[in-house]
Amino acid sequence: MYERSTRNIRVAVRPAFLDDQSDPEDHRYMWSYTVTIENKSAETVQVLSRYWHITDGRGVVKEVQGEGVVGAQPVIGPGQKFEYTSGCPLPTASGYMVGKYKMRSSTGEAFEAEIPAFLLESPHEQRQIH
Repeated sequence: MYERSTRNIRVAVRPAFLDDQSDPEDHRYMWSYTVTIENKSAETVQVLSRYWHITDGRGVVKEVQGEGVVGAQPVIGPGQKFEYTSGCPLPTASGYMVGKYKMRSSTGEAFEAEIPAFLLESPHEQRQIH
């Protein structure tokens, strides 16, 4: 589990390699990632949009941005959590993702909540420790 807090908004990510949806011979690897956004602040917040910076095992970067998450712009009250699962395909056996959510507080203030960098690892890549 990877996690980061910004302004008392905790974002935790749990990635998982999906072997049954991957085809290494065709250079197609698939991961799911479950994100938990927890509001530890005293005010209600809303997720307006997301931005992802995805880097594959060759260093090729893809940027993804859009409104909300999984088709919603969730409102999260103090002490509440919002959890969703999404997916990421890559042409390589590993990579990583990092990003941010654009949020709005109940007072109308806009801010960004950081999504921690997390590894997309598969059993199809040999890792060496130096």
